[in-house]
Amino acid sequence: MRAKRVVVAMSGGVDSSVCAALLKDEGFDVVGITMQMSGPSDFKAEAAKKTADKLGIEHRLLNLRDIFQEKVIADFCEEYKAGRTPNPCIKCNKYIKFGALLKEARRLGADYIATGHYARIEFDKRRKRYLLKKGIDSRKDQSYFLYTLSQEQLKQALFPLGAFTKDRAREVAQEKGLAAAKSSESQEICFIPDNRYGEFLKEYIPERAHKPGSIVNKEGKVIGGHQGIIFYTIGQRKGIGIADREPLYVASIDRENNTIAVGKKKEVYSDELIADNVNFISVDGLEAPMKVEAKVRYLHPPASATVVPQDKDRVRVKFERPQWAITPGQAAVFYNGDTVVGGGRICSV
Repeated sequence: MRAKRVVVAMSGGVDSSVCAALLKDEGFDVVGITMQMSGPSDFKAEAAKKTADKLGIEHRLLNLRDIFQEKVIADFCEEYKAGRTPNPCIKCNKYIKFGALLKEARRLGADYIATGHYARIEFDKRRKRYLLKKGIDSRKDQSYFLYTLSQEQLKQALFPLGAFTKDRAREVAQEKGLAAAKSSESQEICFIPDNRYGEFLKEYIPERAHKPGSIVNKEGKVIGGHQGIIFYTIGQRKGIGIADREPLYVASIDRENNTIAVGKKKEVYSDELIADNVNFISVDGLEAPMKVEAKVRYLHPPASATVVPQDKDRVRVKFERPQWAITPGQAAVFYNGDTVVGGGRICSV
């Protein structure tokens, strides 16, 4: 009987390297694939190849630059042009890792794909559904970024690090003599070098989309000017350039009028939002209001809320207590304990 084949997304970092090592130890036929998505990726490919050689597994390169440009970078720019603040990792997971890479895995005859995400997948026999759950390391849990996954994608996905802490993963890398054990952890978006958002947006977005405009207060009175809505996000304080007795924060962005409204901190709290492009995982859909814990950004503590269905792919989320800086373009992800119920893109507040 042949060993089950798994394609592992390998970046050369500690998480994907340990992911591949664990699956090799479990007896899988492991194929490491390094996705070439944007900019120079030679150093990632070289690091991943060294790890693959160390583990005695096959390593391949997969050029996904065109689809990454279309589905991730172009969408990222369009969202900023619309006055929203996107989360490109969510789109990357949907269209690249669990889209294009999964397609390649199937072409290679693989049974599964695996990534170094800190999340877990369980099969609920009673409901005959795959469930997405938080990783056990609460500091590293990445289930928030995976809410778009379908039952078919979850069926073919493996997350070996879901049961590990980050510290334990690094220990495993050291025990196995993997060079990635000493690699630093990147906190930046992969296609924006050194987190230079301003420079990137100026290069990729036409000048007319970042023309200066007015800053107004909550009453609509002009109190200053901005350099272009693409350079601002909800809750931002730095760069407003207006002196006041209390600090001022970006409260809303109006693309149509090219204005930014600012307010005091208490004025940037909201108790509800509308989310679209909603995907549910633990249930087929929503026909009645559901109590959940909702996160409105990755590092946001889950907050008690009620999700109310609006139409096929839109919901209203009502929080028990107002939440800080709910930002259109970010994801609202719903949990029941450690299980992901679903989520959607915040489209309005």
